[in-house]
Amino acid sequence: MSRYKTYSRTIVTISDIEVQVHRKNVKNLNLRVYPAKNEVKVSVPRRAPESAIHTFIENRVSWIRKHLNRVPAKKARPKPLLKTGETVLVFGKPFTLNVIRKEKPPEVYIGNDHEMLLQVRPGADTSKKEQVLNEWYRTQLKAAIPGLIEKWEPVMNVSVSEFGVKRMKTRWGTCNIRARRIWLNLELAKKRPEFLEYVLVHEMVHLLERLHNKRFYAYMTQFFPQWRSLKKELNSSHQIQDC
Repeated sequence: MSRYKTYSRTIVTISDIEVQVHRKNVKNLNLRVYPAKNEVKVSVPRRAPESAIHTFIENRVSWIRKHLNRVPAKKARPKPLLKTGETVLVFGKPFTLNVIRKEKPPEVYIGNDHEMLLQVRPGADTSKKEQVLNEWYRTQLKAAIPGLIEKWEPVMNVSVSEFGVKRMKTRWGTCNIRARRIWLNLELAKKRPEFLEYVLVHEMVHLLERLHNKRFYAYMTQFFPQWRSLKKELNSSHQIQDC
């Protein structure tokens, strides 16, 4: 337990880096970086002026980025073979896969008792099964997204002209501000619905503020107060790291 009493905790964003500021009975400003948690904390004297804190952090942005990037790379998850008996996720819910081989067009449908039936032609390999399943996932997302957009457009007073779904290696979502077009990661079809909504709201906020700055995060907190915990959980569960 720290022997220094903490009087307040706030979060500031400097160069897109969130920093937890702890005001304590200390004489100097102390910076700590936790790569595994993707956290940055600074302890500052109780009455230190905001300008001094910001300058202190700004002068160490390069050092912070360097140490944040030292987090050990997550091991790539083994690619599923998509065999009967495997577990697949649909909006966070587990289903037992049952592969059926027939001389009929490929199809995916949900059966009883949390069973997913993946129908493919005889001889279809893992790549073909994955292609069929991903197209089904894409359909599920495209059915879920319009209702969420309709829900949030009047709340945020923005308009989305177009949306799409695609596989992305490093982003959960992107937004073309000029075209008002949003792209969402296909992997979100496997995540709980609240993650899809969080990423969508994040991208829609970019229609109000282009940059990840104080104004952007203030909008996020206003519209989606639980966004920080969802972001942390989503990024910790996958090699994809941000929106």
